[in-house]
Amino acid sequence: MGSCSKIESLPRVSEILSRASPLEACMCSLLSSSLRSSADSDMVWRSFLPSDHQAIVSRAVNPFSLHFSSYKLLFHYLCHPLLIDQGSKIFKLEKCSGKKSFILSARELSIAWSSHPMMWCWKQLPESRFAEVAELRTVSWLEIEGKMRRQNLTGNTTYAAYLIMNVCDGAFGVEFVPSKVSVSVGKQVQRGRAYLGCKDEKKCKMESLFYGNRREVMGKAAFGEEAEVISIPLKREDGWMEIELGEFFIDEAEAEADEQITMNLREDSYQLKGGLIIEGIE
Repeated sequence: MGSCSKIESLPRVSEILSRASPLEACMCSLLSSSLRSSADSDMVWRSFLPSDHQAIVSRAVNPFSLHFSSYKLLFHYLCHPLLIDQGSKIFKLEKCSGKKSFILSARELSIAWSSHPMMWCWKQLPESRFAEVAELRTVSWLEIEGKMRRQNLTGNTTYAAYLIMNVCDGAFGVEFVPSKVSVSVGKQVQRGRAYLGCKDEKKCKMESLFYGNRREVMGKAAFGEEAEVISIPLKREDGWMEIELGEFFIDEAEAEADEQITMNLREDSYQLKGGLIIEGIE
């Protein structure tokens, strides 16, 4: 019974591991040398790659650098940000699950009045991953919208959309009136509000705690049929700030549907505002 009880003696170990997750496969490879060969096999790691990975690689800014001796190496490479579509988007795999994520650059977004040099300017920033960011000079009507297709994302997954931005030292008019935010996929629509400016980190945390408790206590009665999400800018590890626009679910059965995901931020109080820097939507 001894040798037969070993897990590496199970038939078709690679096939079994291909139904696990990348994290589980990595953990199994540490258990024994015989398991490592199965856990590191192309059969296992090819199953973790998205079905359209070849098309994504072909869209890379430098696709010729993406030639690897194994699917495991390719998977781990795609877990790092990859510039695609002439540098207008970033693609990345989530390391533990293999789920897909994207960042749409500011140039990929529809920004009201962004072509008007008195209202917006396009500039290079060394801290940005893209060639250009959009800096708000002054507007009274702010609207930013991003779109992508449902079929580009991973099925059976809950996603959140975030506006990646920063606030200049001389920003004005961004802290007083909340913007309307929404994410829609087909008939799914989530709406909320977001404050664009909150420079003091302690103040941001206090407001997050306050609004979170407020939603929990007041619930649906406060905001109508569905409790409204209130977002504030939070600092990211990359040095930028982010505002949550909303969440949405990609159903496995409908993942291939050619529906459009629309992510929107709008502030139409006609109060003059300026000093925002927009990098994109993740």
